[in-house]
Amino acid sequence: MALRDKIRIMVVDDMSTSRGILTQTLDSFGIRHISTAEDGQSAVHALAKSPVHLVISDYNMPNMDGLKLLHHLRSSAQTKSVGFILITGRTEQQIIDYGRKLGMNNFLKKPFQPQDLRKCIETVVGPL
Repeated sequence: MALRDKIRIMVVDDMSTSRGILTQTLDSFGIRHISTAEDGQSAVHALAKSPVHLVISDYNMPNMDGLKLLHHLRSSAQTKSVGFILITGRTEQQIIDYGRKLGMNNFLKKPFQPQDLRKCIETVVGPL
């Protein structure tokens, strides 16, 4: 069974359009176990009930941004080893450096092409 058939991914983004694009792109890769959340707080609650292997999160969100979500995930024994990819339109070095310090596995700059997302994911989890 291929990794794409087993992996569980959560997409976290406050923009429904962005969540939809990411979900459709993941689906086009053959990934079937995809959940979504509209912000970091919602993601934390959902992950407590249904764990995933990888979180793909937007940076700029209300309530709890992507890096705060990452910090929360790395601070919890239940979620500290979950893969984490930050997607952002802002790639200032300080954001990327802080994300790496917190344990971010990879990042992707918006806008992106499907093959960029696939390469980003495969860098973290292996070939889909």
